[in-house]
Amino acid sequence: MHLLLAAGFGLLLLLLPPPAASKKPTQCQRCRTLVDKFNQGMANTARKNFGGGNTAWEEKTLSKYEFSEIRLLEIMEGLCDSSDFECNQLLEQQEEQLEAWWQSLKKDYPNLFEWFCVRTLKACCLPGTYGPDCKACDESCKTCSGPSNKDCVQCEVGWARVEDACVDVDECAAETPPCSEAQYCENVNGSYICEECDSTCVGCTGKGPANCKECIAGYTKQSGQCADIDECSLEEKACKRRNENCYNVPGSFVCVCPDGFEETEDACVQTAQSEVTEENPTQPLSHEDL
Repeated sequence: MHLLLAAGFGLLLLLLPPPAASKKPTQCQRCRTLVDKFNQGMANTARKNFGGGNTAWEEKTLSKYEFSEIRLLEIMEGLCDSSDFECNQLLEQQEEQLEAWWQSLKKDYPNLFEWFCVRTLKACCLPGTYGPDCKACDESCKTCSGPSNKDCVQCEVGWARVEDACVDVDECAAETPPCSEAQYCENVNGSYICEECDSTCVGCTGKGPANCKECIAGYTKQSGQCADIDECSLEEKACKRRNENCYNVPGSFVCVCPDGFEETEDACVQTAQSEVTEENPTQPLSHEDL
């Protein structure tokens, strides 16, 4: 009976699929892990062994320690576990590069990940790029694994994930419009633009006088757009004084007395000189005129 059970158990083991091998970290992941530990080491050693109360002495000593090889050695010693062969191999291969960054390049290149993993080892791509050649993502992606908007790992600002892709957010369709009452909203990829309404509009939905919500004074809707009102052609006279001429201007009108007339409170009155000229339009010239 025991032999049968053992045989059955052995057969079951043969039928079971082999355990999945743990996925090997990529070169970029190893580099990033090393940099993360380096940055953690910098944080851990930032004020190590200080805080005794003698501030002036501490500041002087700290400034020397901050960029010292002693501090670098302390950081390097904590980067890899003794059993982590790949981490120790990477550290051994790139130790001189890290020392060079620490001694002379840290000020110009404060981002160790970008300098070490991206630019020096070329093991990683900057955010917003993908693939071995670090090609730029599609514009809708902040980070991505491929070229299309369906390959976005994170959507860029102004884009949102709809089902399996990052699509543009239409800010102009928001319940609360993002532009002022004297502007209209124009949606663009990842953002929006506020444009000024036509000068004839009181509020608008788009460009030009055809998109006015209402018209300013002196204008009225004609054939679907705001057009100037010709006040001088209205049935009710715009210029009230007798003999007064009316001239239409955009959005308004001007009342002017004709030549030879002068303004009074309620009329344009012909001047005496113009009356004489009208009575004697062809008077001969005198000797003084010649």
